[in-house]
Amino acid sequence: MSEIYRPTYASINLDALDHNLAYVNQLNPNKTIIPVIKANAYGHGAIKIMEHLIKKGVHVFAVSLLEEAIELRLINQRVKLIMMGPILKDQLKIAEKYHVDITLYDEHILKAALASKCILNVHLKIDTGMHRYGLEDKSEVLNAIEAIQKHETIHLEGIYTHFATANENEAYYHMQLERFKDIYDDIKVKPSMVHISNSSSGIKYEKNYDFTTHIRLGISLYGLSLDEPKPPLKPVMSLYSQVAEIKHIKAHDKVGYGASYEAKKDEYIAVIPIGYADGWIRNNKKNDVEINHKRYPIVGIICMDAMFVRVDETIKVGDEVILFGGLISTDEVAEKQKTIVYEVCTNISYRVPRKYIGRT
Repeated sequence: MSEIYRPTYASINLDALDHNLAYVNQLNPNKTIIPVIKANAYGHGAIKIMEHLIKKGVHVFAVSLLEEAIELRLINQRVKLIMMGPILKDQLKIAEKYHVDITLYDEHILKAALASKCILNVHLKIDTGMHRYGLEDKSEVLNAIEAIQKHETIHLEGIYTHFATANENEAYYHMQLERFKDIYDDIKVKPSMVHISNSSSGIKYEKNYDFTTHIRLGISLYGLSLDEPKPPLKPVMSLYSQVAEIKHIKAHDKVGYGASYEAKKDEYIAVIPIGYADGWIRNNKKNDVEINHKRYPIVGIICMDAMFVRVDETIKVGDEVILFGGLISTDEVAEKQKTIVYEVCTNISYRVPRKYIGRT
């Protein structure tokens, strides 16, 4: 959206983004960070995040979809873009055209790539226990690597895996690590990129490995984590709106769809112009918001474009509303939704403008 008219927006703090990148870099000074900017940079705005990080010297990014990669390639012709999601046989020429590194993850796409005449950089994904994409059998992996390395137009740029439990089950994590290391040790010609760590692994374990070259930094780049205790990161996104209307209702008056909320006494109800079409889903009805440095509860059913908050007589039309990023953290919102912070941020829809603050 080129023009911002509504008072609802997400603030994206680029100084916080820089802090998070520097923190993980400091832990792993000999590794290269691959910012993961799939899903619109986890809701933070992929194009703006990429452009900012390029200025900071970042030269490689990871996405999930071919469409995501093409959108970013049209913005910048020089950066390396790694597509981690699945690709179809008839899409190989598109990846070649836009110079997108692709992931080979099963025997079908491996055979298709080897049979094609496309000039491609590829990454081979090894399934060590996540069971979401990747070759699993050791001999199959080694044969695939040998076949790719002998190919005239297909270049094996890297190999990688993905950890299922880096933030919670250390035993399973180390089982996956040992499976990967067992295969890696038997690769005769090592590829130039070896990336196994996601955010949690990159912060907790990566400094112990001397055989890897890169770290895929996803959620922690945006200042969030599933780890406990929390690492010293700074959340990048805050969500704002504004009081659009104040209703002074009487005891037993009902509010919103289904008349599900009934006032127990005379109350002030603030109408806030944000709803589930903005990604502020109906399950947020158990959450609070912040107005004038004080918490107020959401009441009634959240509408497509609006919601209701029980306030007091001090609140006025035009007062700023902070849904998360002040007294209320993204973690609290996620906990009350019974979900994870990833979902809270990626839910924030295209209707919500992003305002970028900090050094650009």
